[in-house]
Amino acid sequence: MMGQNNSGFSAAGLRRLHDVLARTVESGKIPGLVALVSRGEETHVEAIGTMRHDGGAPMRRDTIFRMASTSKPVAMAAAMVLLDECRLRLDDPVEAWLPELADRQVLKRIDSPLDDTVPAQRPITVRDLLTSTFGLGMDMTSLGTPIMNAVFEQGLTPNMPEPMPGPDEWMRRLGALPLMYQPGERWQYQISHDVLSVLVARVTGQSFETFLRERIFDPLGMKDTAFHVPADQIDRLPTLYAPDPQTGEFLVWDEAEQGRWSQPPAFQGGGGGLVSTADDYHAYFRMLLNGGMHENQRILSRPAVELMTTNRLTPEQQAARHAMAVNNVHISHGQGQHGGWGFGMAVRTYRGDYAPIGQFGWDGGSGTSTYADPENQLTGILLTQVGATVPDPIRLMHDFWTTLYQAIDN
Repeated sequence: MMGQNNSGFSAAGLRRLHDVLARTVESGKIPGLVALVSRGEETHVEAIGTMRHDGGAPMRRDTIFRMASTSKPVAMAAAMVLLDECRLRLDDPVEAWLPELADRQVLKRIDSPLDDTVPAQRPITVRDLLTSTFGLGMDMTSLGTPIMNAVFEQGLTPNMPEPMPGPDEWMRRLGALPLMYQPGERWQYQISHDVLSVLVARVTGQSFETFLRERIFDPLGMKDTAFHVPADQIDRLPTLYAPDPQTGEFLVWDEAEQGRWSQPPAFQGGGGGLVSTADDYHAYFRMLLNGGMHENQRILSRPAVELMTTNRLTPEQQAARHAMAVNNVHISHGQGQHGGWGFGMAVRTYRGDYAPIGQFGWDGGSGTSTYADPENQLTGILLTQVGATVPDPIRLMHDFWTTLYQAIDN
């Protein structure tokens, strides 16, 4: 007999899940999607709609998606391997490998001119990068400040018209900027994950992708997870849309053929660069739920997984993260409003909707949502390719999680 926690989903609940997903596709708001839900030993997959807004091939279980910010929880595993092996230590300064980040200056105020600074009180540590508190980030509440303008102008963030430069040039440009906040002071989004990509490559002497493949992707059987899609598989990649916020017209953000993911990038960024499939991501999140084990092979130590998947933020840092979530209303991913941050992923610290405390994972601006829930031994993966320029993909995420949780049948 399986325990109560492994009794899966109700048939009626899965029908409702299918109907909610299908209704969104039939309405024309989302061209197509793949959704995977699993609980205990039961896995259920929905592939609905088409690869393009104007039709084309159907979505399939093995469709490859641009994972955007849901890359973060997966790419973080590379740094955890290095911690497990004592090739990195949490409180070591990073400047031994990243000399570009030595001797930082810190802005006096977030809107200061770039030369209105004080010296950093201490060096940046590995822990600061892992928790996204090293002093620089995508602060959507500070758009238009000199420092945010510089971050955009220097090509330091993905998804701008100019591609990011290679890792050494990217680090050089980053090192020319002051920090926004003192190291360890404030949680900030995005940039730390790309710094970690460079750190892992320099510590290991391998490309970030090669190290991820050898230590995470291959052992987990994640055969379609990479930083680009090979030419002979490009027909499995849908068009990515960023609909016009005013008219709703489906504008193409990235085509598959000749698009951004059709060849290896200059910068392999853990912040948002991965492509993957529902089954690959399922293997990864199941490994986390299993405390670092995949079948009979250990991928990460149990304490490493526990560090990643429990809250690392102080109440003050949490306040800033909460403000970022609730003040960006239509992109307030439900999870963003309900808690903390571990390493590379959100962690629920209070219950504000259907999901319980302890659920971990993240969402992506390309219309992807990936979480696991230890209490229910549940994983949910929702993959679309409609960007968050409009509310529709975010609303679909909310409906997916609501219907997934009402489908639990103990």
